[in-house]
Amino acid sequence: MIKVVAKGTYFDGRAEEAIELYRELVLETRREDGCISYSLFRDVKNASILTMIEEWESKEALDAHMKTEHFTRIVPIISKLRIDSELNIYELVM
Repeated sequence: MIKVVAKGTYFDGRAEEAIELYRELVLETRREDGCISYSLFRDVKNASILTMIEEWESKEALDAHMKTEHFTRIVPIISKLRIDSELNIYELVM
C-alpha cells in the first residue's frame, strides 16, 4: 500500500480556483484501478493551504495515475496557482 501527501500553499485568492480544478481531478482519479482513496483537505488555520491525501494499492497504480490524461492536463494548471508545494510518498511499514 502507498500513501501520498501532496501539500500546497496557494497565492492569495487562488485556493478557490484550485479547488474547482481539483473537482474534476478527484472525480476522475477515484475511478482509476488501484485507487483506494483520493481526497482534498483544507488547513483549518490557513485557507491558502490545500493537501491531497491519497491511498493506492501499489506504486505501479500511483505511477499509472500520474500518466493519465486528467492528471497531466490539470496538475500543471494547479501548479501555477501555488507559491510552493511538498510531495511525500510513503509505503506501509506495519
